[in-house]
Amino acid sequence: MFKGINGSESWDIIEEVDKGWSEDKKYHIITKNGKQLLLRISDIKFYERKQKEYNILCELSKMDFEMSKPVDFGICESGVYMLLTWVEGEDLETAILKKNTMEQYNLGIKSGKILKKIHSVNIPSNMDPWENRFNKKIDLKIKAYLECPLKYENGELFIEHITRNRHLLNDIGSTLQHGDYHIGNMILTYSGDVAIIDFNRYDFGDPFEEFNRIIWDVEVSKAFAVGKIDGYFNGNIPEKFFQLLALYISVNTISSLPWAIPFGDEQINIMKEQASKALIDYDYFNTVIPKWYIDAKCMIDE
Repeated sequence: MFKGINGSESWDIIEEVDKGWSEDKKYHIITKNGKQLLLRISDIKFYERKQKEYNILCELSKMDFEMSKPVDFGICESGVYMLLTWVEGEDLETAILKKNTMEQYNLGIKSGKILKKIHSVNIPSNMDPWENRFNKKIDLKIKAYLECPLKYENGELFIEHITRNRHLLNDIGSTLQHGDYHIGNMILTYSGDVAIIDFNRYDFGDPFEEFNRIIWDVEVSKAFAVGKIDGYFNGNIPEKFFQLLALYISVNTISSLPWAIPFGDEQINIMKEQASKALIDYDYFNTVIPKWYIDAKCMIDE
């Protein structure tokens, strides 16, 4: 299945990587001379998107942060392949639990600064304005939720909040987005740096929308989540950021329940629990600054 991949004859160990939600087949490769690589294989129908992803990675690899860097790209017997450097270290979502609160916060600061660099890369998207694209997405997600056989308790509050705040999308520019930027796609390297992996969901849109996965950071470390925001904005957070974050989290929340149904009760219950936590964090949308941010910030500043 690896026929056609440059250098595959020099591979000594091939281990499948069974982690994440990507449809890609992933393998940890160790060559005969000890070099470690990550191999991703995709269906041939994704060739154009994967080629663009590879080109984006080539641009990002010029920046001064740790990441899984591009090595080679092409077509093999199994589809489209991409070879990347293997990032050595420990998954940040487990490594961070061994750190104290301030260390967790500082790792969040590092991740926020890296995200700012990703958003600074100038790659034209040739897409419709963000407000047009995201408003269409909102319509589809609300429709899917309303047609869903399951509902959240107080789920109508999310839809009401979205409806009241759609105007915030007006005149927002687009940047390159990682597309799935959260602690689960980060590695703590042996030198103590934060490395970023899994750019396969890259997109173009409002840079603030990139924080819509922050609820998964909060589940692991509130201090890290606060640090990510503070690091991105260098401590100077615009008021509109929290307004938009509440909007994006609301949209994500209503779309999560229809998404979870095919995956069974475990995922359904996770999404219901996240929805309940979101309502508490936002005091049922009487505030736009989430409770977890205020509580963790107070603890860090003590």
